[in-house]
Amino acid sequence: MSGMREKFRRTTDSLYWRQFVVTAGMVLLTMALLGVSFYALSYNYTVSEKRQEMRDRADLVAQLSVDYLTAGDDAERDQEEALRTLAGVASRMTEVIFLICTADGQVLLTTDSDLAGQSVTVPAEITEKIVSGSGLYEGRSTVGVYEKKQFVVGVPMRDETGALLGMVLAVMNSANFMEMWRSFIALFFMTSAIILVISFVASFVTSMRQIQPITEMVKATRAYADGNFDVRMQETEDAGGEIGELAAAFNAMADSLQETERQRRDFIANVSHELKTPLAAIRLLTDSILQTENIDRETAREFVTDIGQEAERLSRITEDLLRLTRLDSDLLDAPETVEVAPVLEQVMRMMSLLAQKKGTELTYRMEENCRVSATKGEVHQVIYNLTDNAVKYSGKNGKVRVELRHEDHDVVLTVADNGPGIPEEDLPKVFERFYRVDKARSRAAGGTGLGLSIVQDTVKKRGGTVSAANRAGGGAVFTVRWPEAEGGDRS
Repeated sequence: MSGMREKFRRTTDSLYWRQFVVTAGMVLLTMALLGVSFYALSYNYTVSEKRQEMRDRADLVAQLSVDYLTAGDDAERDQEEALRTLAGVASRMTEVIFLICTADGQVLLTTDSDLAGQSVTVPAEITEKIVSGSGLYEGRSTVGVYEKKQFVVGVPMRDETGALLGMVLAVMNSANFMEMWRSFIALFFMTSAIILVISFVASFVTSMRQIQPITEMVKATRAYADGNFDVRMQETEDAGGEIGELAAAFNAMADSLQETERQRRDFIANVSHELKTPLAAIRLLTDSILQTENIDRETAREFVTDIGQEAERLSRITEDLLRLTRLDSDLLDAPETVEVAPVLEQVMRMMSLLAQKKGTELTYRMEENCRVSATKGEVHQVIYNLTDNAVKYSGKNGKVRVELRHEDHDVVLTVADNGPGIPEEDLPKVFERFYRVDKARSRAAGGTGLGLSIVQDTVKKRGGTVSAANRAGGGAVFTVRWPEAEGGDRS
């Protein structure tokens, strides 16, 4: 029982049900307002039309009655017969009873067979209004003879001189009138019911079509929570407007999440591998020292030196990972206006020793007053990583050229080498974390596979860009563009 209540609660709390109820409620409210308005208008219109019809028939009977009352004795019988015939025809055509009365309300002639032979006097309230009032009576009355009130229209009878000869009352049973009006209303409500059914069906179909993408989104979100990023929303051709945009945006988000998850897994795998390699080397070296009896001092020194190098490599990996974590978390120091040229000179002095050791020619050219909004440490890291990378890959007797210049409203740093270059298929991937074009050579050179990724993230965080390309004459060139800080002078 509780399960059924829970299911019912979920159904009534669903967006589809709420939308359907709101739409259905609006349709019902609209139809109710239309019904009330139509009820009032149709009632007034029907009453008005029927009263006009009764008045026209009463005027016709009154005119003939005048002829009857003013006729001579010879024509009296013929006029009376004609009057009875005309009144009867009018009564049958309109379902109206006619009472032909004298000026004081005495009924002379009636088409109601139930009143034949009876002495009937019209109430004074009716005769007074016809005789001394507006000359017309319209209302509901028992006329002094009926149990229930009837619709009554009374008109006077006057001769050519305007003298009052009597009056004619047209009487209609209220039940007959209401029956006619109810049939009219019944037709309206039957039509309204059909419209309501069609509206509910249309609302149901429309609501289902609108809610379906949201239902798919809920299912996809749950799948993402379970680690399944292969689910996508269906983008149909007829899904236009906001729903189509929602489906496209959601799928784009799913693609981004899937790529992020792939990078996360690759990152974890690469970190594990990068840490495992030096740790395995340290363990092997220590085991060798422990298991070798009477190891000579020189051999032990070499082993310990190798252990120190692997520990230093572990330290570099850890430092790079911490730096990337800070970049990902936006834990950056407040930017300041940094003059790039002095930082470049400092890096060149540091790298000249390494370049000389490898037999690489390291040259540079720079323009003064190149200022960027960053920190000195960030600018130093970018220049150092790119130059170190170029020196390592340029090889023996290689050449590395570093240039700093103004270009438009940017400060541009280029680092070029004449090494083997980068395969075209690897160019889009060189800034990915732990990606190496030549894995064996990179590890042998002491690289962590994170240097270029750090460069890209550092530059992007300060609104700049970095790109890699191959030189026409051989080798690779890396280009960094920083937005120029205020105060840069190109003179």
